[in-house]
Amino acid sequence: MKFETIKKVILAAILLPFVFMLIEGVVVIRASVTQYRDLEKDRQFADVLARGGSIAATEILSEIGATRLYLARPNSRTAADMQQSRVTLDHERRAFYASLPSRDALDEGLVGELSILSLAYSRIVAARSAVDQGRYTGSDPGSIYWYAALKQLAVVDALSPLISDPVLLEKSNQLMGILLTYYGERLITGIGTRYLNQGVSARLPVELFMQGKVMLGEGMDHMVFHSSAPIVRTIVAYLGRSSQVKANAITDAIAAQSERMTFLQQKMIEAAKDIHETGENLSTRSHIHLTRILALCAGLLILATLVLLLAAKGLRLIDRLTQDRETLVGELRSAAQTDLLTGLYNRRGFEVAASALLTQAEHGSRWISVVLFDLDHFKKINDVHGHDAGDAVLRQVAGVARQNFRSFDLLVRHGGEEFLALLPDSTPDDAAIVAERVRLAIEAAEIPLPSGDVLKVTASFGCAGRANEASNRNFEDLVKRADLALYAAKASGRNCVVSGPTLPAPVQEERRKAASGGGVDSRI
Repeated sequence: MKFETIKKVILAAILLPFVFMLIEGVVVIRASVTQYRDLEKDRQFADVLARGGSIAATEILSEIGATRLYLARPNSRTAADMQQSRVTLDHERRAFYASLPSRDALDEGLVGELSILSLAYSRIVAARSAVDQGRYTGSDPGSIYWYAALKQLAVVDALSPLISDPVLLEKSNQLMGILLTYYGERLITGIGTRYLNQGVSARLPVELFMQGKVMLGEGMDHMVFHSSAPIVRTIVAYLGRSSQVKANAITDAIAAQSERMTFLQQKMIEAAKDIHETGENLSTRSHIHLTRILALCAGLLILATLVLLLAAKGLRLIDRLTQDRETLVGELRSAAQTDLLTGLYNRRGFEVAASALLTQAEHGSRWISVVLFDLDHFKKINDVHGHDAGDAVLRQVAGVARQNFRSFDLLVRHGGEEFLALLPDSTPDDAAIVAERVRLAIEAAEIPLPSGDVLKVTASFGCAGRANEASNRNFEDLVKRADLALYAAKASGRNCVVSGPTLPAPVQEERRKAASGGGVDSRI
């Protein structure tokens, strides 16, 4: 498998699971954000329910009572109590409207109920002005407050469909049941009281009486439906007493009904307080949920960072492996063409390089020469000092030769202790001059051995050359003539340079041999 393919496979193995995990994380975060928004919305609705229920159960009724008391006995004390009840109601009204969610979170029905409630409160403000101006002497503005209380109940009832939390929805229905029961009882009690005060001949307001009965029935239905709640069980148990059953008749003692309304009013306050506490719990849950969302986002961010770091590290590792592989291939390719001991070309590498060099020099060089040299008495070095010493000598001699031949000359370890150099654009005399320089450098070199000794060696050189013509490329013949010159140098006492004759091959002879098929034409 190619390294590029491996890179893609590793990247896919790292990134694909992360992508799926990231998608799943995004889905979870979106669901968590939606749940957080629902919790925040329900928290706001809980605040609205608690305040709306408190207004309907306490503040409106308190102002009705304080206003009636002032109209019955106008003095500074009753006036102060009436003003205080007004301030309390106005404060709770402002807090109620401030606790409402944005209009985007409200449906059209609730928006309409809120508009009607605002109009009802405007009528209360107008009634206050009329009371202060003495226009309600001998009459009762209670119907105006009663209308506002009913509209407040309508707003509380319209909130229930918008609540998502089942616990809050349960408590909202409980509060609505208690409110309806209380106001039904209050309407019936008020009608009965006025009827009894006016005498038997008075006319009973049947429509208001039926409205009170309907509200009372709806309230009891709410409480029976939610009978598992402790506060509802307490109310049902209270209303089931024999004394309270008897008080259902209009002609029964008004005191029993007043006691019942006081009891229901207290339970309304408790239910509103319970809803407020539920809102606080929702607020705590929403903050915990928000913390979890932030922790999840931070976890995904950390995970993404780790995955990216791992991916980057994996890519760097693959790139390093690729570079190591290319280096190894290069070294293997180089090892196939070079001598591992001396670092010079071996015969295979020399043939490739020589062919390229001769082709390149064909148009710019008129001469080509070969220098063949080997070390004198090298076998004795191996026998006396060991093969490690012989290897050290070969490496040192190769280095000296590489430094003293020209930079464009081609140097090869020809075999054993024998070396060969190809000198382009050089006559045999030029080659002999270069060879003499190399010979002197080898002779002067002091070669340190692994044993710590220092050894000096000499070498014998044979040179041969010919004209560099395209029709005359018998390189093997040139090497043979250099070998003969080397043999002559050995016979002359070694440590010298011998240059063979310059024998450019006749063109006609080359053509004759090629035409007849005779001879061996070894070309590079």
